[in-house]
Amino acid sequence: MDRDGELIRLVDLHKVYKVGEIEVPALRGIALTVQRGEYMAIMGPSGSGKSTLMNLIGCLDTSTHGEYWLSGVNVSTMDDNELARIRNREIGFVFQTFNLLPRANALHNVELPLIYAGMGLADRKARAREALTAVGLGDRMHHKPAELSGGQRQRVAIARALVNRPSLILADEPTGNLDSATGEEILQMFDELHRRGNTLVVVTHEESVAARAHRVVRLLDGQVVSDIMNGHPPQPAVDIHAL
Repeated sequence: MDRDGELIRLVDLHKVYKVGEIEVPALRGIALTVQRGEYMAIMGPSGSGKSTLMNLIGCLDTSTHGEYWLSGVNVSTMDDNELARIRNREIGFVFQTFNLLPRANALHNVELPLIYAGMGLADRKARAREALTAVGLGDRMHHKPAELSGGQRQRVAIARALVNRPSLILADEPTGNLDSATGEEILQMFDELHRRGNTLVVVTHEESVAARAHRVVRLLDGQVVSDIMNGHPPQPAVDIHAL
């Protein structure tokens, strides 16, 4: 399945967790498509299934039933090694808790996806320096996470997410550990990433964060209950090598 302009297609996606002998449905027949260049927010109360959906979109877990197509490839039937390769090549993650290696400096943290991809030392260092400079941390490359502010750590995480030039930026509560002013800076950066043609999917419980997206999908009890455009003008899905 390869449709022009389509990055993600979810077809009748179900996820059931087993707790002893009890089956607990987390997702109940999710059907969604995401076009290249879209900026989409996923919202829902605790227990709605939004974290489960994020894990499936991020290839961190697999569905119980249904299909997930990413860049024209059906990833639903892939094994763990294949999923790891897809994650590294296609998806850049930005987490609420930054997920940086505390003993490594910013440059090495950003290099990690390129190490896993097998890129040579000189090329990956050059690419990591470029990414850090693009997020305004050209003078903080050799600082460790403890030597950086929360906003700077999230910028390192964004640079790491972008360094492999992925098809999708997947963010989980990206401003959750930041004060309002720093959170606004990160959201402005997301706005800019979208203007540059990146596809963003942001999982959030904050209405102010979702309001920045051009499309908001709301979940309840494992189902999509609304899927609306936010009224922003559409952005062209251009093929660029952002950051």
